[in-house]
Amino acid sequence: MSDKNRSQWDLGRFIETLTYFEVIPLLNWVQQLIPGWSKENQDKPKGGKNVGVILVAGATGGVGKRVVRRLVERGYKVRSLVRNMEKARSILGDDVDLVLADITKPETLTPVVMANIQAVVCCTAVRVQPIEGDTADRAKYYQGVKFYQPEIVGDTPENVEYQGVKNLVQAAAKYLPQAHEKLIFDFTKPSAELKNTWGAVDDVVMGGVSSSNIQLLENTAVFAGNVSTANSGGFASVRTKNFDPPFDLSGYEGVELRVKGDGQRYKVFLRTDTKWDGVGYSYSFDTVDNTWINVRVPFADLTPVFRAKVVQDCPPIETSKVSSFQLMLSKFEYDGALNPKFSAGGFALQVESIKAYGGETLPQFVLVSSAGVTRPGRPGINLDEEPPAVKLNDQLGGILTWKLKGEDSLRESGLPYTIIRPCALTEEAGGKSLIFDQGDNIRGKISREDVAELCVQALQQSKACNVTLEVKEGENSINSINWYQLFSLLQPDQ
Repeated sequence: MSDKNRSQWDLGRFIETLTYFEVIPLLNWVQQLIPGWSKENQDKPKGGKNVGVILVAGATGGVGKRVVRRLVERGYKVRSLVRNMEKARSILGDDVDLVLADITKPETLTPVVMANIQAVVCCTAVRVQPIEGDTADRAKYYQGVKFYQPEIVGDTPENVEYQGVKNLVQAAAKYLPQAHEKLIFDFTKPSAELKNTWGAVDDVVMGGVSSSNIQLLENTAVFAGNVSTANSGGFASVRTKNFDPPFDLSGYEGVELRVKGDGQRYKVFLRTDTKWDGVGYSYSFDTVDNTWINVRVPFADLTPVFRAKVVQDCPPIETSKVSSFQLMLSKFEYDGALNPKFSAGGFALQVESIKAYGGETLPQFVLVSSAGVTRPGRPGINLDEEPPAVKLNDQLGGILTWKLKGEDSLRESGLPYTIIRPCALTEEAGGKSLIFDQGDNIRGKISREDVAELCVQALQQSKACNVTLEVKEGENSINSINWYQLFSLLQPDQ
């Protein structure tokens, strides 16, 4: 083809693409010097584990604030459910996502509060303080009940420990994903982060003139544009920047896309190679015109390709380090074969979500309860040997009795759960060995720091699913815990 018959290639778009994906660092450095350049383009995706939200209820309490801190430090998206914004800011800081709600008022557990959650950690509790009052920093309370005559202030144990927990469980059940799934992208909830994650990679990078983009609308993303075969081109695509850390999809069978297309055949790519022009693992799928469908992409069926050529003897995809995703409409299939459903011109593919499927079940609701909840009224109990909360259960409005009913509401919900019953809570530094038990018989103490760590770890352990455990600290300080081994000692609830 002579030069006069070629379509005009867009150098500006070519440079824009390379800059967006930071292919040539010098281009990015130069662009930062341009007045009006947006720093938004500097932001990188924060990592695979950050897609879903961990909702923490009771986030300003002694355990809850520590759970929030640990989750944030490890890169999770955290949403803190609080009743007083000003107080919560003073405790949790300005960088934590806060939502105003009250678990005792189910009407406040709105879709905005519950949106995009992947798990819940519930650390709520009634307020207990000395009858004679306490200091502003609750110094007497943190000494432990055995040092003072306690009373309940504010709402009742029935409302908080039972009805409130039940409200939260019922609300969570409506919004949590299937237990064996991992949400990767939820385009029904558009955000600045999603917008800054995806960018166009069209055949302009090979000299072509096709163009596309991805738009985030109210309930969907739309990958759309125009594909031209001019200049030997013929593809348009959108791709994510590299995630750091990558998505760990080990243990899952594949990914599932919820899409509505135009009858053409598209491709999805997963990449573990962070290089711009590296191997991608591809899967072709057909769409049904103007119809929503679910497309399952088994990892075992992915084809390793480099520039539309199959890479022979390439190892299977390493699912523990998926660093980027790409959607493409191409004239070609693989190794020069043509896409039988390709049509040049305008196209549109709507995408509602991308998620991993077929994974192991992990806890989705972690409830911090209390050791001793089954002991009030138990035959053979020697109250002189029991913790103060057991002795004072009736005086404190049946606090342990209502905690047990709150536990039962979670067990009956069908959600994968972990119920943690700590012994007497302390303000000590933590870092001790932990002793697990079941049957509600142990006595002892444990740092709130260690309980918070236990909550975070439970979210990652399949062996923690549908178990109720009591926990106290051991005598020795330790540097690390084999959490899988520790949870493996437990028996699921019957």
